[in-house]
Amino acid sequence: MRHLVWKRGLFAAIALCLPVAGASGQSIRASAETAAIAAAKPDLEQTAPVPQAFDYSDAYRLRAKIHKVSSLGTLPLFAAEGIIGQSLYSKPTSGKKDAHLAVAAGIGALFAVNSVTGVWNLVEARKDPSHRKRRLLHGLLMLGADAGFVTTAALGPSSEHGEVSDSRGAHRAAAFTSIGLATTGYLVMLLGDH
Repeated sequence: MRHLVWKRGLFAAIALCLPVAGASGQSIRASAETAAIAAAKPDLEQTAPVPQAFDYSDAYRLRAKIHKVSSLGTLPLFAAEGIIGQSLYSKPTSGKKDAHLAVAAGIGALFAVNSVTGVWNLVEARKDPSHRKRRLLHGLLMLGADAGFVTTAALGPSSEHGEVSDSRGAHRAAAFTSIGLATTGYLVMLLGDH
């Protein structure tokens, strides 16, 4: 800003001296002001940050599309697993157990696809500064949920002999914690676009 004031003062001094040499004071002042504005313009442009263009590959766009379309099944699968799991927890039957395992397999497949496409795109987008924190937060929450779902499966209450073990509570707690992490990560991306 001092640089701009200094330039304006210099042009004003020149403008006051030139009328003596025969030039019109008003035309000199107008040219001095125009020159001062033109001289100040590059200074203002230099201070504004230049947005960086980032070019994504066609493979990135394809993986992003697969990631987004498959993620539409996330919340419905969570709701179904919560309902079936609670029913199985309260009154276990073999039919409920089979349904519970089928939905769990669906969640596992969904998270396998979304983990591969998401991590791959996260690596490709690592140099893009726009929305970097949101992408990283989403990725970390979803990878935490991945680890939680693996733990949930490992804590499954059935033993090799079909007997229910004492790990039902731990299995349930790990499942709901993982679902909570994944839902938070899902909402970070869903609501972050607005």
